[in-house]
Amino acid sequence: MIKHIFFIAFFATAFQFLSFGQGSQYSGSYTNSSPISWNGQSNKTISNLAIVNSGGHCIELNNCSNITIQNCKLGPSKNEGVYMYNCKNITVINCTLDHNDTGVFAGLSSGISVTHNDVINVQGPMPRGQMVQFDEVTGNGNSISFNVVENILGQSHPEDAISLFKSSGKAGDPIRVVGNWIRGGGPSNSGGGIMTGDMGGSYILVQDNILVNPGQYGATIASGNNIAIKNNKIYSKQLAFSNIGLSAYKQYAIASHSDTIMNNTVNFTYMDGQLNNLLNDGKFGEVVGWSTNKYDPNLNENILPEKIIGRAKSITTETITPASNADIKIYPNPAYDHLSVESATDLENGNVIIYNISGQKIIEQSLTGKTNDINTANLPIGVYIVKISANNQVIDQKKIMIRKN
Repeated sequence: MIKHIFFIAFFATAFQFLSFGQGSQYSGSYTNSSPISWNGQSNKTISNLAIVNSGGHCIELNNCSNITIQNCKLGPSKNEGVYMYNCKNITVINCTLDHNDTGVFAGLSSGISVTHNDVINVQGPMPRGQMVQFDEVTGNGNSISFNVVENILGQSHPEDAISLFKSSGKAGDPIRVVGNWIRGGGPSNSGGGIMTGDMGGSYILVQDNILVNPGQYGATIASGNNIAIKNNKIYSKQLAFSNIGLSAYKQYAIASHSDTIMNNTVNFTYMDGQLNNLLNDGKFGEVVGWSTNKYDPNLNENILPEKIIGRAKSITTETITPASNADIKIYPNPAYDHLSVESATDLENGNVIIYNISGQKIIEQSLTGKTNDINTANLPIGVYIVKISANNQVIDQKKIMIRKN
């Protein structure tokens, strides 16, 4: 039997807060592992692994729930870096996915969060070829955000960088496609940047993404309702396959209404050298905000930094080394509605600060005595950093996961 290595890595020595929001924020080491295939597993974490698979997926999850995949290097592989089907509450964070046919695929699932990952040279081809594809992903807690993908022409064969197929969020909790950096597409004549409403969909927010030379198109609504594309920057130079920057182009006989495309800036050159920035085919009814989308001749390839992959290994702003762990226990992990901090001795002038993975302070609370409880019920699912101090000295620091029952 192949032994799969999986563990939760909590660093009580040093953690680096990073000065950027996009891409993987992990800069540590990996342990080589065989491919992982789970069915019906729950409340587990896969951390710090390097997995290649010339015959299939790196990680495959079926009928699983409450799983975190973090700080892993996945690929090259024949199939997906992460494949999941009929799963609930799965987080993929701070991973590097390199030379997979698709980075992350989620089918018939809910509560899927794919955030802060580096994706390199997606291999495709169609129907695969995505950084992330949601296929009938529905419900609350779905996000594809703050990821970075770089596809180098001649080394990759992507289709759509982000594909939402028959996928719908909720009115108060749309599927979030926010803050991603996408560079490189083609040579596919059908693929491009961000595809929404593919064979229907609803309650999707596409916002604050930056796309450079993403392929045949930049961002589009293909059908569906209550889909919003806002405040994105889309640029493409003339390429053999470049077509349209931003569009509301109805491809399916599916009721489509209440959609918004607003405040986007575009500079997109068609394959013949002419500008082809915006297209509204008029079949969605009124597209809210359409007149606010603008051509910006100043948009160019420099809207993305030269280096967008692997920045965690070169950019840091602060390194914190705890003075001592002082016999501190922080539990449970994963946490749900509360977190306990237990010390062998009384904590004098103690406090706890909880940061999100981007380094933002979320909770700060004083500590007294040997045992303290922190209410985490209102924290979203994800990875957090807990820093314990006493007498103005950091004495312990750990990563924890927040889950929901």
